[in-house]
Amino acid sequence: MSKISSFLEPIDYAVVIGYLLVLIAFGYYISFVKNKKSEDESIFLAGNTLGWGSIGLNMWGTNVGPSMLIASASVGFTTGIVAGNFAWYAFIFILLLAVVFSPRYLGAKVLTLPEFMGKRFGDSTRNILAWYTLITILISWLSLTLFAGGILVKQLLDMPMYLSVIIMVVLSGFFAAAGGLKAIAYTNVFQMLLLIAVSLLLVVMGVNKAGGLEHIYNSTPGSYWNLLLPADDQNYPWLAILLGYPIMGVWFWCTDQSMVQSILGAKNLKQGQLGANFIGWLKILDVPLFILPGIVCFVLFPNLKNPDEAYMTMVTQLFPAGLRGLIIVVLIAALISTIGSALNSLSTVFTMDVYVKNHKPNATNKEIVKIGRLVTLFGSLLSILITLAIDSIKGLNLFDIFQSVLGFIAPPMSVVFLFGVLWNKTTTRAANLVLTLGTVISLGTGVLYLWVFPNKIYNWPHFLLLSFYIFVGLSIMTYLITITDKAGQKDHQTLLRINPAAKPDKQVKILWVILTLVMIALYVIFNGH
Repeated sequence: MSKISSFLEPIDYAVVIGYLLVLIAFGYYISFVKNKKSEDESIFLAGNTLGWGSIGLNMWGTNVGPSMLIASASVGFTTGIVAGNFAWYAFIFILLLAVVFSPRYLGAKVLTLPEFMGKRFGDSTRNILAWYTLITILISWLSLTLFAGGILVKQLLDMPMYLSVIIMVVLSGFFAAAGGLKAIAYTNVFQMLLLIAVSLLLVVMGVNKAGGLEHIYNSTPGSYWNLLLPADDQNYPWLAILLGYPIMGVWFWCTDQSMVQSILGAKNLKQGQLGANFIGWLKILDVPLFILPGIVCFVLFPNLKNPDEAYMTMVTQLFPAGLRGLIIVVLIAALISTIGSALNSLSTVFTMDVYVKNHKPNATNKEIVKIGRLVTLFGSLLSILITLAIDSIKGLNLFDIFQSVLGFIAPPMSVVFLFGVLWNKTTTRAANLVLTLGTVISLGTGVLYLWVFPNKIYNWPHFLLLSFYIFVGLSIMTYLITITDKAGQKDHQTLLRINPAAKPDKQVKILWVILTLVMIALYVIFNGH
């Protein structure tokens, strides 16, 4: 395929520049005009003013990045909709966030999840978890996302990687440092609506070009339309997904600061639970909007040598001038959303769990905001350096690398939060050992799997099964340490018990029942082909 930039015309560049100017102006208004008089904790939690719509769209915007668009189309091109499990299977763990974790998080009135676990296990756990969270955000959210986004922008605008990355960081950092979560949340609403519209247009044009859904179905292998593949499938065996994804799902949806932060900024528990339900519905769109373009590309351009080019091949071949510029804007906007939310979370955790907690407990609101913005700046610079280092690694499958990295990060956090919330007897010693020794085991296994003894050469179990095995091992370790810990643990029923008045109301229950029935129907429909 020719350079993407060779397909762009002056009107495309005009659309890109015009949109970015509007975006900057809107961010400036939210940051410096509308909220000028309230520069306290609202930089982190939007002053607890987020409704269900903003929460759902902000969480989806944080989750959806350019890497997801490209990688999802790529995996759709090669394997069909099986990767849709990473979107549709998630509703179970989003439900867990809504009914198990959110009432406790909001009831504890915390700014960060390390702060919550500090109330549960003490300052030592909070300190360990704060640094764990910082490293996780820096690697899994900032650097990997910047790497994928840098590749995309480099392809789109034909500029060096370092310049692509710097531009993205400057735009994202502007919103995170100036307006915090509120600026990000407000701009995400518009960006996500635009993303839906443009992606839907691409799908409709592609399906029409390919001769309709029936022709696409008949022109692809039957396995392309199955969510569950045989146990001996090399890419995504059903057992690996069934056992392994829950470990990732609990960590990602229930314990990751970048994802949960929107819930923490909710007006009240009901809005948070409705927002979680909304993101569950939005995740259904991942398959038709992001994976289906890859399947359509398989039908239209079966000789495409590089599956990673599936999405942009569809864009350049199907969109006329002007619309190409619009899709570029949407991809850039999605990147800004993900990076901006991650920078805000990085700033929140360091400021509240490291600086205020350990160094200056009596810091004024003005000092907190200042430190938060300095951390955003430092995090931006550090993420650029890590991204450029990642750029020196070649030949990686973007989708599998992203999922495997998350799979090896997830087990320690999932174990600590599940045991910490669901078992009152879990001790501080058990939590701290899992977060330290368990992390060494989990990440060490990941390094061996990905780089030292790569899976392509050595016969490893699937990375999702490895994640499950590590989770089981760490769970056993947590249980044994807890029952043999003579120091015991003080009672935390006040923190962990859900207030009966805070349980989901009728509207929340009905919406979750409907979503559950829809998801069951989808799994029935997309199997047996």
